[in-house]
Amino acid sequence: MAHALPDYDGLCRHIHGHTFHLEVCISGKPLQQPGHAKNGMVMDFKVLKKLVQEAFVGKFDHALVLPDTTPQEVIDMLQHQFGRVITLPFQPTCENLISVCVQNLLPEMPAGVELCRIKLAETTSSYAEWYAADQ
Repeated sequence: MAHALPDYDGLCRHIHGHTFHLEVCISGKPLQQPGHAKNGMVMDFKVLKKLVQEAFVGKFDHALVLPDTTPQEVIDMLQHQFGRVITLPFQPTCENLISVCVQNLLPEMPAGVELCRIKLAETTSSYAEWYAADQ
């Protein structure tokens, strides 16, 4: 994903991209039904991966994300030239993107499964984390 942080006082004000790394941590009581296909699981990781893909990754993967204060003619030109341009009502920082992920994932969590933590990393040393316990 690429983004730009207008008004930022450094190089990140320019369009630039990252290979973001997303970690989603859940909690719950593992199923205790010997012989059941999901025995010992809080949630099938395949199901969690699908939820994360639909709620966040699929929307932002290979997209350019800009604040909705970007002039419309710029957005139109970028969409015409490159396709996937997403505008958001805030600065598209890692911290704000986590909020989008949380807002989209929380209502999708199955009964008995809680979203505990999300970590979104732009690089190996630059990341933001969200903890349910802090809410």
